[in-house]
Amino acid sequence: MRWSKQKPLGRGAGVLLPVFCLPSEYGIGSLGREAYRFVDFLERAGQRYWQVLPLGPTSYGDSPYQSFSAFAGNPYLIDLQVLIEKGLLTRQEVETADWGQRPDTIDYAKLYAHRFAVLQKAWARSGCESDEGFAAFCEKEKEWLEDYSLFMALKDHFGGREWQAWPEQIRLRRPQAVAQWQTRLARECSFWNYVQYLFFDQWGRLKRYANQKGIQIIGDIPIYVAMDSADVWVNGDLFQLDGSRRPTAVAGVPPDMFSATGQLWGNPLYDWDAMEKDGFAWWKRRMASCARFYDLIRIDHFIGIVHYYAIPAEEDTAQNGKWVPGPGEKLLAAISTALGGKRIIAEDLGSVTPAVRRLLAQSGYPGMKLMEFAFDSDGKNENLPAYFEKNTVVYGGTHDNETLAGFFGPGQSRNMLRFARRYLHVSQNRQIPWAVIRAAYASCADTVIFQLQDFLGLDNRARINTPSTLGGNWCWRLTKGQLSGELADRMRELTALYGR
Repeated sequence: MRWSKQKPLGRGAGVLLPVFCLPSEYGIGSLGREAYRFVDFLERAGQRYWQVLPLGPTSYGDSPYQSFSAFAGNPYLIDLQVLIEKGLLTRQEVETADWGQRPDTIDYAKLYAHRFAVLQKAWARSGCESDEGFAAFCEKEKEWLEDYSLFMALKDHFGGREWQAWPEQIRLRRPQAVAQWQTRLARECSFWNYVQYLFFDQWGRLKRYANQKGIQIIGDIPIYVAMDSADVWVNGDLFQLDGSRRPTAVAGVPPDMFSATGQLWGNPLYDWDAMEKDGFAWWKRRMASCARFYDLIRIDHFIGIVHYYAIPAEEDTAQNGKWVPGPGEKLLAAISTALGGKRIIAEDLGSVTPAVRRLLAQSGYPGMKLMEFAFDSDGKNENLPAYFEKNTVVYGGTHDNETLAGFFGPGQSRNMLRFARRYLHVSQNRQIPWAVIRAAYASCADTVIFQLQDFLGLDNRARINTPSTLGGNWCWRLTKGQLSGELADRMRELTALYGR
């Protein structure tokens, strides 16, 4: 099966900032006024793209890459101020809840304890059952929404336990059990439907505003879904599970220079043969949903489409896994029919084999380069700007990396710092981060994306995530006043100077 090769993105620049990192009075960044102000900042800074992290509802560990659904939105990101203005909440109800003590970090335990109680008050007052817009939304999204809302209602009913610990009949989705629980938890399902209605409405408004300002949204989707998700509970036959719905193998990556035992992600692996039999229908639905959410779609761990690392489910580390061929071009040809013209960025970091390179060339998807990987050897390092190709997206680092100021800080090797100074024509280490940004902007690569923390010159206290660790991740937030007109003007000068 053939498909049309994707056209290059064209020359431009953007900023990576998760929505949850925005300032907010209520514990976590939201789709409210600070998001609109950030769009205004990007416009003034001459930027073309705002890259966000996955927007799905987060589960244990609070990672946006471990979500209860590949289709739903994160209730934490719903702007409560809008609900106050609509009379669905009082200001006292919102402000008396404990959202955490620090404006520069996220306390997920307190969000979990209070956010849903506040949203339930808004739902109870909404009269949504007689709202035509709500009814239209539920009908439009019915294909995934009914299953997701029942999944969340059941999870609450069973004390938050993963679906594999539910009673057998509903765990295995026996039709009679599903029907009985749908009736029993009808009101609870209505609440979860309403939460998604709010999220989709607010996200749609924000995205339209960004597009009107000339800003395109780059969405980031994990290649895998969480085991404890509505996706696996409903579509167990599409994953490598046994007859009891337990995984036989899970995802991860092998040992490398960053981890002696590899990374054991624990996500269930797709049964690609089963998916191919129905023309990859689930993936088509997923990508069609993403195409409505975003203007461009970054597929995380793209190499898993060519070959994936399978780890026996009983293993405690990733050391004893093996590489297995993936669906390759058959999947890309199938999802191309669902994209509606939206374009894809391939996160091709990791084990980039000739087969990965061939598929990238065949698809036309731009791959990625990281400037933090550029200075650890010599002038032949392919992450140096001299070796960039036009159809490439260049990052300083991703959400999994140190900030530039942290990476090139006191703990870095003297040899790397010396080479970076020579290559970038600066005399002091503190000048390196901004010189890295300038070098990327000056390169021939079509697209350049840097984390906002790097433009702000922040150290690793502003790091988003440290892979293979629990606790302290996904917590950093901007505070009011950190963004300035002077910074926006400096960024705009850079984009104009290098034709971005």
